[in-house]
Amino acid sequence: MKEQITNITSLEELQELYAATFGKNGTMTAKLKNMASMSNEERAVVNAENSELRQLFKDKQIELENAALNAKLATEYVDVTLDTEPENRGTLHPLTQSLKEISEIMESFGYTLWTGPEIEDDWHNFTALNTPDYHPARDMQDSFFLENGNVMRTQTSAIQIRAMEKHGAPIKMFAIGSTYRKELDATHSAMFGQIESLCIDKNVTLSDLIGTMRALLSRFFERDIELRIRPSYFPFTEPSVEFDMKWGDKWLEICGAGMVHPNVLKNCNIDPNEYQGFAFGFGWDRLAMLKYGLNDIRAFYNGDIRWLKNNGF
Repeated sequence: MKEQITNITSLEELQELYAATFGKNGTMTAKLKNMASMSNEERAVVNAENSELRQLFKDKQIELENAALNAKLATEYVDVTLDTEPENRGTLHPLTQSLKEISEIMESFGYTLWTGPEIEDDWHNFTALNTPDYHPARDMQDSFFLENGNVMRTQTSAIQIRAMEKHGAPIKMFAIGSTYRKELDATHSAMFGQIESLCIDKNVTLSDLIGTMRALLSRFFERDIELRIRPSYFPFTEPSVEFDMKWGDKWLEICGAGMVHPNVLKNCNIDPNEYQGFAFGFGWDRLAMLKYGLNDIRAFYNGDIRWLKNNGF
C-alpha cells in the first residue's frame, strides 16, 4: 500500500486508491469494523496502520497539488510590462462641474451659500421682491402656478428674501437652485439652474457689483473678461443693469443685476437709509454652454452617455 501511494502520479489516481482504502467498502474500513473482535495488540497495530496511511495520503495529496500548481505557473503568467486595460471611470456632469466651480469662487469671495424651497408662496416669489400684481412676471404664460396659489419658484431671488428675513444686515450670500418658467428652446429650458448673489452693507456701491462680476467671470472662464453694462429694469433693483460679455466678436447677455430696491429692504425689515447693496442672478447652465462650446442647452438634460463622451466629459 505504501509503495502504491508513493508511485501515484495524479490526484485522480490518489482519489481512487483512497476510496478503495477508506471508502464504504474499503480495505481499511473493513479492518476498523472488525476491531471489536481483536485483541488489544491487534487493535494497536490497526490504529497505527490507519494513522500512517491517512498521513501518507495527505502528504501525497499536498505533493501532487503543489506539482500541478508549479506546472500551471510555468505555462501561465502575467506580463507586467504590458499596458493595462483602459479604465472606464465616470466623471462629473458638465453642469455639476460648472456649479462646483462657481460655488467655490463665490465662497472664496466671502459669500455664504443659502438654499430654499422650490415651491414658493406669493410673498417670497413676487410681493417681497417689489413685484406688483400687474407685473408680467405673474402672467400664467411665464410661471407654473399651483391650485393653492403657490408657484414653482421662478427665480432664486426668493432665497434672498428668506436670507434677509432671517439674518438681517449686513449679509453676503449666494443662492443655488432650480427655477421653473414656461420657456423651452435652444437657449432656454423650462427648468434651469440659477445662481443669485446678494451683498448688503453700509457702503456697498455699483462699482462693487461691477468688480464682483468681472472677478467671478474671469475666474470661471480662466481669462480676462470684457464687460458691457446696459441699463435695464427689474422691480427688485434700482438702478437695474444687464451685463454683456465679449465672446469672440460678439456681445452675449450674461445676467441681470442692480442695486437692491429700497422697498425690498423695507419688506425684509432692513432700513434702506442705513444699508444698501447689490444683487445679481444668472443661469449657470448658460455659462457652462459657453465654457464647453455647446449650442443647445437641451443636450445637458437628455442623459445621452454618447453625447457626454463625444464632448470629452
